[in-house]
Amino acid sequence: MIQGTTSDAGKSTLVAGLCRLMHRRGIRVAPFKPQNMSLNSAVGADGGELGRAQALQAQAAGIAPTSDMNPVLLKPNSDTGAQVIIHGRPIGELNAAQYHDYKRIARQAVLESYERLAAAYELILVEGAGSPAEINLREGDIANMGFAETIDCPVVLIADIDRGGVFAHLVGTLMLLSDSERARVSGFVINRFRGDLGLLESGLKWLEVHTGKRVFGVLPYLEGLHLDAEDAISRLPAQAKAPATLSVRVPVLPRIANHTDFDPLRAHPQVDFRYLQETADLGAADLIVLPGSKSVRADLAWLRERGWDRALDRHLRYGGKLIAICGGLQMLGAEIDDPLGIEGPAGSGPGLGLLELHTVLQPQKQLRNVSGWLAIDETPVHGYEIHMGHSSGAALARPAVVLDDGRPDGAISSDGQIIATYLHGLFEDGAACAALLRWAGLDAAITFDHGRRREEMLDRLAHCIEQSLDVARLLPGCERPAPTAEATRR
Repeated sequence: MIQGTTSDAGKSTLVAGLCRLMHRRGIRVAPFKPQNMSLNSAVGADGGELGRAQALQAQAAGIAPTSDMNPVLLKPNSDTGAQVIIHGRPIGELNAAQYHDYKRIARQAVLESYERLAAAYELILVEGAGSPAEINLREGDIANMGFAETIDCPVVLIADIDRGGVFAHLVGTLMLLSDSERARVSGFVINRFRGDLGLLESGLKWLEVHTGKRVFGVLPYLEGLHLDAEDAISRLPAQAKAPATLSVRVPVLPRIANHTDFDPLRAHPQVDFRYLQETADLGAADLIVLPGSKSVRADLAWLRERGWDRALDRHLRYGGKLIAICGGLQMLGAEIDDPLGIEGPAGSGPGLGLLELHTVLQPQKQLRNVSGWLAIDETPVHGYEIHMGHSSGAALARPAVVLDDGRPDGAISSDGQIIATYLHGLFEDGAACAALLRWAGLDAAITFDHGRRREEMLDRLAHCIEQSLDVARLLPGCERPAPTAEATRR
């Protein structure tokens, strides 16, 4: 089990890299995260919802993602409450106190999923959540040491040296563990190191002597490495763009969901992409994308408070293009009804009125992996649906996407300036992304293969782990060599 001294220490990345490395060695490996809190999710091959990071880790392991890889998913809709998803399906909205009482049931779901994976794979790489030293959450823990103690597995602690205070993070975490938990820690990995490793050696030796734990190695800061973020919007380094670029802007909603939808645009060499909160920074954008949201009405109110409704009207009046995804689609309609209080207090409210449609939030979540073609030029597209709402209205007579099963999806405005769809992953396919960029005004849009780029990143990460860490001691018994070219041919 990989646990971190802090959130974003590198747990997800290390598990993904180890999954790819073990897969290359011919070991049947699967990722597992008992409990995840994230608004970035995917639809597994079993039709259940799971964290986006676990879907990426499954890809690294060369297997299809399933909800067993993330049996408990919490999708926060406020500072104190979240939608609780068990085995890929929502069971309701619980506040923090209610979920604490629910943990006994959630624990059973976690163990059931783990047992199914353990029966099917040779190696399970488990990812913790947050920090195991959150002593206020220790009772009934299923995310970190509570799980490790239950199944009796060793723990590796990873810490991010780029934040500073790495030795304090590691030693302090150990000090806050119980004796049995401390004994379970087999060693440390230090992540995101820049500079001369020789200057760190004395600190590593002190750490091993002081704690009696092995340092398995130090991972360098990998410039340009970008993999699907578990939750928070990841930082991408500035990069040179081609002269002919399209400016794309996305408002960062308080409960933005599946912002990984935009990773292909952020990496595209012809796209000047920026996340924004204030309209003052909007400028003369070519394309605005309204993202998904876990709390559509509340996030729409947030947009209005900041003048985004007026900014969108002005953008369209001057010929700009607008794409809306999932919750963004719902915001564009005439009204959003939440009679059961699924995403907050029960009630209804006006939408932005840019499309003639009406959305009612319903308790049954729509979860589908889908494929079809874009209505603008019949380019094939693949994606997935994750939404609670059902939309109806005259605007849907001009669908944005026609799915392979014949269902229409979304809408194109009568003036052709707006595309709205329920499909997440809209920009993943290089051809579909290029078609949408051409529609938005980039005449010579190239086909950028984001999927291949992700595979290259995973291979690069696995190579770095193999070169930087003592994998033989970190994962004893996993020494099977990678197959030779001749063996692969056989």
